[in-house]
Parts: sequence; C-alpha cells; structure tokens
Amino acid sequence: MKDTARLQAYRDWVQQQLQICTEFWLKNGMDHKHGGVYTCLDRKGEIYSTDKSVWMQGRCGWIFAYLCHMYGSRPEWLEASKSCLNFLEEHCINHDAGGRMYFTVTEDGRPLRQRRYYFSEAFYAMANGEYYGVTGEREHLDRARRAYDLYWDLAHGMPDPTGLGPKTIPETRTGRAFGIPMIILNVTSVLLRVDPERKALYEERAAQCVDEIFKYHVKPDLKCVLENVAEDGTPRLYYTEGRTVNPGHDIEGVWFLLEHAKRTGDKELVEKAAQIFDWAIEAGWDNEYGGLLYFTDCLKKPPEAYEHDMKLWWPHNEIMISSLMLYRDTGREEYLNWFDKTLEYCKAHFADPEYGEWYGYLRRDGLPTQPSTKGSTFKGPFHLPRALIMCDAMLGQLLEG
Repeated sequence: MKDTARLQAYRDWVQQQLQICTEFWLKNGMDHKHGGVYTCLDRKGEIYSTDKSVWMQGRCGWIFAYLCHMYGSRPEWLEASKSCLNFLEEHCINHDAGGRMYFTVTEDGRPLRQRRYYFSEAFYAMANGEYYGVTGEREHLDRARRAYDLYWDLAHGMPDPTGLGPKTIPETRTGRAFGIPMIILNVTSVLLRVDPERKALYEERAAQCVDEIFKYHVKPDLKCVLENVAEDGTPRLYYTEGRTVNPGHDIEGVWFLLEHAKRTGDKELVEKAAQIFDWAIEAGWDNEYGGLLYFTDCLKKPPEAYEHDMKLWWPHNEIMISSLMLYRDTGREEYLNWFDKTLEYCKAHFADPEYGEWYGYLRRDGLPTQPSTKGSTFKGPFHLPRALIMCDAMLGQLLEG
C-alpha cells in the first residue's frame, strides 16, 4: 500500500531544497558584467576564483531552461539561461579548431584550457536544445544540432581538429571510456524531446549508445560496469585504471537507461538497469560511515585516486534519481528504501541549513572538507537541481498514481 504521508514528506523537502538551491545560484553565481556563471563559490556563496568552467556554462544554461520547461517560464530563469548561452557563443568556441570548445576560460572569456574530451560540446548542445524547446528560437536548435553531431563524429572516429592526441600512446594502449556513450545517451534524450524533426536519427543513435554500454562496459562476471576497457571491450585488470569502478557514474547511467527503456517500452532493459544499480550500491555504499564511496576497484585492490574514499554530492543526487525511478518502474520497496536512506544521509551531511545549497566534498566520515565549498570547476547548478526537479516530478506521479 502506498505510504502517502511518507511520499509527501519527501516531496516537501525536495521542493524546499530546490527553491533554496535555485535562489543561491541566482544570487551568488550569475555574472552581470561579463555574462555567464561563476561556480567557484565558498560556503557562503562568495567567489574564490573568477575562472569559468565551460561545462558549467552549458549545464547552468540547461538547468534554468529546464526549470522553465518543468514549472513554466520565469524571466529570471530565462535570463540566466540566455546569459550562459551568449557567453558560450561569444567566448567558449575555438573557431580555429573546427568548433571544438574550451574547458576553462577567464571571467571575461579569454581561453585558458582546451581538453580532448567532448563534454563541453555535450552540455552546450543540451542547453541550446532545451532553450529552443522553451522559446522556439531556431538558432538555438541549429547550434544544438551542430555540437551534438560534432560530439557523435568525434566519438566515432573523426580526427580531433584540436590536434590533441589520446592520453596514452596509441601504439601501446587504446581503449573505450564508459562516459562517452553514457553522456551522449543523455543528450540524445533531451534532443528527442525538443527536436522531433530528427526523431529517427536520435532513436537510432540512442539504441547504439545502449548497445555500446552493454557490449563493452557491463561485466556480469565482475558484477560491475568498467569505466575503461580495451577497444573490443576486454577488461584490462593488470593496472589500476582498468579496474576502476565509479559507482555514482554507474548509477547515473542507470536512469539514462531507464528513460530509454520507458520511451521504447523495453522491460528487459529495466531489469538490466536494476542489476547495474544493485552492483554499484553494493560496491560503493560505505556501511561504516554511510554514503557512497567515490571510486572502488573491481577486484577490491587499492584504488589509485586519492579521493577514492571521499563522499561527493553528485553520486548521491544520482542515487536519488535512479532509486526513485526504479521504484516507480518496478514497484519494489527496496528501491524506495535506498531513496530514503540516501535522502537521510544528504540531509545530515550535504545540505547546509545556514547558508543554503549543498557541500560538494565530504571526507569519508561525512564532515565537509575545509574550507568547504558550494561550487568549483566541476560543481555548479546542475546535478543537485536536476535531481530535485526530477524527484519532485516523480514523487508527484507516485502521489497521483
């Protein structure tokens, strides 16, 4: 029997946190002089570095457009989204390198760093696509399509116009990274919603992403998803990177797969996604201190990353989404219990009742690193507000159903 009071209590807290989070970033993060968003904010919301993350310009541009999609357009949300989109367009594209995008720039948009990864392009595509869906301004759809196709081509053999080579000497070692098909699957789901003219193309590519994830990265014999594998998917267990498991990343991928399964009616995929969640939560949940470990080793050998036993905000956001979505799609109480357990951990350790928003980085024992931060090059208004928006919507569905 549905526990309406329990679900409503979850929803009330989620809605409260969403309002606090949104107001925190509008008040402290937006750059009204140069445009775009600052994300290096301390506990109180004060800026401690003026360099700007290009990922975060796209992510912030997307989240404020997505808020408009979910709750109706508000001038301050559209303005924040448009500010980030304009900043991206004016400052973050390397026109001398085939339209590839930078990774970081100065506050006034001068380029600082170019990376070989394509995620700046992915978040730019998401943001422009979502903004088009809200406003109907065609130029943003054209931008989204261009960046999306560039990402796809780079991920499938196109030479990188930046000239940056692979991280390892290719004659010695090449491979595949789980993040590549996973993120493009998420971007594809956004474009499927806002760009029906290319529905057939997006469905074909989404199916290919799902196939690549299971063909190359999902390893039932090891009970995990491997972040890095050989080109043919063979596990490489003789060095640390080849054994790396990122439980939060796996759990984020779970709800990308569940969205695809719901859209296509693939019930078998729901069960496969549930299995990935079960593996990841078993490998990563810290039974001594609570919370999800950042990295684990599939053979339980020492992880190489220094931060492997820290607790970061975003994997917990992903547990919130995936556990609630699994509960919605399977009806199994165990997944609602994981949502409850994670929410209680987040209330106790991540949420800051004094200054608002969530701490980004905790030690293994659950205390914030000092000095504590609410934002960084990698943390901005994205994972947390996305989780709160999606959980609000799902809790509403569960309450009404």
